[in-house]
Amino acid sequence: MSSQLKETLRQHLQKAYSGQELKRWFDPLRLEFSEPDKRLDIGFPHAFFAQWFQGAVQERFEQELHAFFGPGYVLSYQSAAPVAEAAEQRPGEAKSIDFPFGHQFTFDNFLTNKKNFFPLTTAREVAKQNDIIFNPFIVSGEAGSGKTHLIKAIANEVSKKFSPESVFFGSVEDLYNLYNGDFDNDRFKARTHVYKYRFLFIDEFQLIKKYKGFQTELINLFNYFYDNKKQMIFCCSDKLPSYEFLDPKLKSRLEWGLIVNLKRPDLDIRVRYIEQYCRLKRINLTREQVLSLAQRFTDLRFLQGILLKFYAYKEFVNKAFTDRDFEQILSQTAGTARKQIRPEVIIETVAEHFEVDKKDLTGTRRHNQVVRARQLAMFLCRELIGSSYPALGRLFGGRDHSTALYAIKKVKKMQDDNAEMKNIVTLLKRKCLARG
Repeated sequence: MSSQLKETLRQHLQKAYSGQELKRWFDPLRLEFSEPDKRLDIGFPHAFFAQWFQGAVQERFEQELHAFFGPGYVLSYQSAAPVAEAAEQRPGEAKSIDFPFGHQFTFDNFLTNKKNFFPLTTAREVAKQNDIIFNPFIVSGEAGSGKTHLIKAIANEVSKKFSPESVFFGSVEDLYNLYNGDFDNDRFKARTHVYKYRFLFIDEFQLIKKYKGFQTELINLFNYFYDNKKQMIFCCSDKLPSYEFLDPKLKSRLEWGLIVNLKRPDLDIRVRYIEQYCRLKRINLTREQVLSLAQRFTDLRFLQGILLKFYAYKEFVNKAFTDRDFEQILSQTAGTARKQIRPEVIIETVAEHFEVDKKDLTGTRRHNQVVRARQLAMFLCRELIGSSYPALGRLFGGRDHSTALYAIKKVKKMQDDNAEMKNIVTLLKRKCLARG
């Protein structure tokens, strides 16, 4: 890797680390980059450094590498000393640095304290996949406690070691629709399709209450994944024993594994969450304003929606916040139901702008205007909602995740090369945020 490129990467890292931190651990690294292979080789000065690096900075460093290089790149760690074998990543072994389920969903970004230390620690252990110890692994907790974040962090980690294609991630509703939509209620074909996955992630498991007849099929899937030592991770909003609607056979199987419960984020966590979001989006709130938000709102999802409003204000009004601005934005939000941007809103907004039928954006039409609108809609879903590439593929007509990845990269490049495209993206963001 040329010294110039290393310096450019260092400048990127300065957004997340201080100069003193980079001097301590980044500057000693040997970096060799191959553009044709999309590969980065990282060499350590000695084995003990490698061990420290793995525990202290590796996860966040890989997240920043993904942000710098983009998707599709791999890296390998090199060390001349034998002690480095203690590291989980074997020397010279290439691994992906992609985050197919959202780059924000990592263990490092999961803000916690002693209350949720055990769920976080066990989730990290599940992600290591040295041995399948906890199967199934079940995360429960109230809305806004961070359940989905935690299981997406696991999904991102296992995707690096294996591949995104080895992971099924969806809610019970997604799984039910796959059976009855994609496979026209042919349970044998649908079951065979799901059997191909190495990991089964099911979010919002409590929705099984709506599909009581589907529980027998879940028992079949459970038996196959358990017998073949394939990992299952479930997520639900209440403690499992309280689900009286569960089939006794399914309930007993779920209890074979480990069930952890996430506590709602307390004031300390909410303050750290707001501060982290403001650093990433460069929103200048005073300490008093941060505390005011953390004390008023206890749900992290609701907080995210409010912070998105502050981000939109900063981007489009482009001036510093006064106390009056702060209170005015809150007055438009406080006391209202939690409201997040839905993919349907983005699709409809983009379709209206380009004067095309919104069904065409999720359909097969290849007209230039439709393709351009579809790519922009994918990009906005990724930017404003954080949709994963597989989720984007499913949302836009069951396309492969690589199609979504290509669309995101193309729109980013078009923005860099074309001022008009950058203005269009800014305008569409504003419209989507306004419609919520």
